[in-house]
Amino acid sequence: MLDSSERIQTSHAGSLPRTPELIAANDARRIAEDGFTLERTEEFDGLLTDAVSDLVRRQREAGITVPGDGEFGKAMTSAVDYGAWWSYSFQRVAGLSLTGADIFTQEPVRSEPGTVRLTTFPDRRDWTIFRDAYTDPTSGISTGKTATAFPATTGPLQYVGHDAIRSDIANLKTALAAQGYEEGFITALSPGSGARIPNEFYATEEEHIWAWADVLREEYTAVIEAGLVLQIDDPSIAENWDQINPEPSLEDYRAFTRIRVEALNYALRGLPQDRIRFHLCWGSWHGPHTTDIEFRHIVDLMLGIDAGAYSFEAANARHEHEWKVWEDVTLPDGKLILPGIVGHATNVVEHPELVAQRIERFAALVGRERVIASTDCGLGGRIHPQIAWAKLESLSRGAELATERLWGRRVA
Repeated sequence: MLDSSERIQTSHAGSLPRTPELIAANDARRIAEDGFTLERTEEFDGLLTDAVSDLVRRQREAGITVPGDGEFGKAMTSAVDYGAWWSYSFQRVAGLSLTGADIFTQEPVRSEPGTVRLTTFPDRRDWTIFRDAYTDPTSGISTGKTATAFPATTGPLQYVGHDAIRSDIANLKTALAAQGYEEGFITALSPGSGARIPNEFYATEEEHIWAWADVLREEYTAVIEAGLVLQIDDPSIAENWDQINPEPSLEDYRAFTRIRVEALNYALRGLPQDRIRFHLCWGSWHGPHTTDIEFRHIVDLMLGIDAGAYSFEAANARHEHEWKVWEDVTLPDGKLILPGIVGHATNVVEHPELVAQRIERFAALVGRERVIASTDCGLGGRIHPQIAWAKLESLSRGAELATERLWGRRVA
């Protein structure tokens, strides 16, 4: 994995804006009899290959040094899609079916001391506190729509996404070679996040999570063996806190979360940590987050994940102050961080000077060579494409400024 030994490297959290043509082609795909699987066609696959090629070219032009495929091979819609990063897995896993139960419509679930359970999304604590704002279509809050219906686990889970991940890998590797990149990354779901769909087959919640770990390991292995960097997307570590009602004790939540960390490490066993990065997320919708768990309460759990680099939100108004966590936390030897330096939660394009200042804060605490400038979360579907690309360009310009100051020379 590239580090910043010679300059501040730049990357992003995964999702990038899809083209109108790709969105239209995706919308035209036929839904299979199961009600949630999208059928593939040669026409769509050809359009996807061309779109990824153009996307990597645009990342090169924007100054991104560690690009990804924008999650173009995953689910997508023209609007903000809350579930795209997640629902792509439904296309690649057998043992799922529509039952009418999902985390958006089923009855709310209450937790008790010592028994932590996730509730429905409309019952999560922030959505309850700001119910009027969330239900007002003029408030500017968007939680989006889902790319496909959300199924439940109704049988033994099995990975069936081999053709899809091979396509993702081939498209990105071809595009990287064309642009002269030496490294690129592909995202994949974590077991803890995959297991947030209803479980109607496995005896316990923990058994369900570990079944997802076995399944997703196949995707992880394919990415690593292809010579690419694997990024694990996992809102379950931080975001679950708000989805537990009433608020749990820290002790109960950490125990609840530790199971998810252990399952992920099991899925990653034996894979090279220096080819793996982990993305922590507090939720990406454009709405108020006043009940987010503090980073200081989970940073050690994050660092316990067997990855070589850690991506986390550090630019949005709710979490920017938490850069100070690294005054008290020691980053393990050989590890990197990818703090969010520009955000997805505002249309305001960050000034390159602000970008440089944010980078320099982290560099002063963990070392310049261990900081890769990134985004808070994925930019695709969350802000206008023109704004998303302007943010990436500002990220690159700010990283150049920080490099000049930290190394005393201009970027070659």
